[in-house]
Amino acid sequence: MTKQVKGLGGVIVATALPYREDASAPAGLAVDHDRYAEHCRWVVDNGCRGVGPNGSLGEYSSLTDEERRRVARTAIEAVGDRAVVVVGVHAPGSHLARHWAELAAEDGADGLLCLPPTMYRASRTDVVAHFEAVASVGLPVMVYNNPIDTKVDLTPGLLAEIAQIDNIVAVKEFSGDVRRVLEIQEKAPGLEVVAGADDVTLEALLMGATGWFAGFPNVFPAESALLYELGVEGRLEEARDLYEPLVAAFRWDSRTEFVQAIKLGMDRIGRYGGPCRPPRGPLNGEQRAQVKADMDRAIAALAKKRRRAAR
Repeated sequence: MTKQVKGLGGVIVATALPYREDASAPAGLAVDHDRYAEHCRWVVDNGCRGVGPNGSLGEYSSLTDEERRRVARTAIEAVGDRAVVVVGVHAPGSHLARHWAELAAEDGADGLLCLPPTMYRASRTDVVAHFEAVASVGLPVMVYNNPIDTKVDLTPGLLAEIAQIDNIVAVKEFSGDVRRVLEIQEKAPGLEVVAGADDVTLEALLMGATGWFAGFPNVFPAESALLYELGVEGRLEEARDLYEPLVAAFRWDSRTEFVQAIKLGMDRIGRYGGPCRPPRGPLNGEQRAQVKADMDRAIAALAKKRRRAAR
């Protein structure tokens, strides 16, 4: 299958990263690259347009520099001939973000996902300069608005300015405010708006978002691809019927423990999620029980749909 890259829309999975026990590795956990490559292939085989290595869900900040580059290469080698690979290049400063962007370009990435400067509440001028440096590498860039974690809000007005930078093509919108979809389209009409929070995905798609950079498709890739299709086509009744039993699980994507919850969800369906590296520890008993309950509801609803479809 020949890959065609046009924009950074569609369902791109912010892939979770599996580890295996290894006493010599950081925190006793080594990246399991074989398992990760298989997971990238699995989500693409199940209808997702691409993968996003080295995002927050991929625990990029817990990786060594060598590990981080190899993770991106693993994803590109696994699916880069047939799927879009959008590599996370988040960093404290523009010089580091540009460094990661240059390596991603060298390794064959299709695009970049980039937060504003991390660990620093950047000014408007700092933010624009940061994205100018990353975009200068030449790959399509999806800027990432996550004001909850970065304390920097890429407002529609600021995005209108950022969208003027060559190679800035999309925004992953994680503010949770679906009113912004239309406002961004009004103020930055050439910028793709990509749903960033799983629990407002359908709302964002119905308002005109053209992509979903997603967490729970690590667990439900085929159903997520279908939800995206129903949403962009405006088939509200079918979309809501699919979305409603999933959304309790999807809400974990917007919580501090989202990595642990999604990995537990993968374990719950018979995939491998496994542990996280520090600083992420295991879920407490109450959290674990709630994730299981929310996942079990979703799994049961999807099984019921499959039985109905088979009749």
